Amino acid sequence: MEKVDIKSFTEEQLRGYIETIGEKSFRGSQVFKWIYKGIKDFDDMNNIPAPLRQKLAQNAYIDNIQIDKKLVSKIDQTRKYLFRLMDGNIIESVMMKYKHGVSACISTQVGCRMGCSFCASTVDGMERNLTASEMLDQIIGIQEDTGERVSNVVMMGSGEPLDNFEETVKFLRAVNDKNGLNIGYRHITLSTCGIVPKIYDLADMEIPINLAISLHAVDDTSRKRIMPIAKAYSIEEVLDACRYYVEKTNRRITFEYAIIQGVNDSEKEALALSKLLKGILSHVNIIPVNKIDEKDYKRPSKEGVERFSGILSKHGINATVRREMGSDINGACGQLRKRNISG
Repeated sequence: MEKVDIKSFTEEQLRGYIETIGEKSFRGSQVFKWIYKGIKDFDDMNNIPAPLRQKLAQNAYIDNIQIDKKLVSKIDQTRKYLFRLMDGNIIESVMMKYKHGVSACISTQVGCRMGCSFCASTVDGMERNLTASEMLDQIIGIQEDTGERVSNVVMMGSGEPLDNFEETVKFLRAVNDKNGLNIGYRHITLSTCGIVPKIYDLADMEIPINLAISLHAVDDTSRKRIMPIAKAYSIEEVLDACRYYVEKTNRRITFEYAIIQGVNDSEKEALALSKLLKGILSHVNIIPVNKIDEKDYKRPSKEGVERFSGILSKHGINATVRREMGSDINGACGQLRKRNISG
């Protein structure tokens, strides 16, 4: 019989599983708490009876990922991790320190199949989805390595979270659990390139996380050149889904705009973006594009970025320029993993 990944269960599911193997359900809550203390072996759960520990070892496993490589920025203490999964695949995560606490940027897939032309994560395609436990383990691994509690989670590493919807939702439930990592939904941001049906599904669940939409263009023709997903869903369809999300959750939407010199950085495009977003509870995060060896995209000048941001602000659109973190350690998503698997 195939062993089950016990860390993929919510607390309620684990209580139910424990009953199916002939034990009292409260033992499931005890096991759940041990898992989120970072325990890697059932024998270390010292308030669990030995017969149950043996039964668990026979029927289940605690999925654990290992740090394969770690880079620490000399500039801002950002840490970039390559984690090796049990099947040998490699993913990456980033730890960033801010005044308000420690943030973890995690991956949701091994690679990505969305094909966004400015992103290193998608160059080699997608290998597979991550499980909820593999997402959780990135946070647990960062906490164990740093000795600090992660207070904010950004689902903005490699992969498209809504392309791995079931495991992503399972992760959100578990990471928020008071007996799990106990991270508030309002401290979690999910970044998506805009899979419209799943935005509606997520909104209907009324999980009040922060939603970030990768927009990156102001018209469908331009967006299709940058993002293949635009061939499936128009900008207006994405914005309609965003309005619905705001209505259901009362959460502000962040629109990510990777600004590329000569592609989407003109005054005309800034004005068009202002018009598109008018009336939507939103914020624009302007991201000066990172250089990718396979693409000929160039980062606009600092003055050009500030001019673009200023036009948005002038027309009533809240906008900020993303602060670059870990620039000396390949901090952008996908860069380090790609160099590792290619080298």
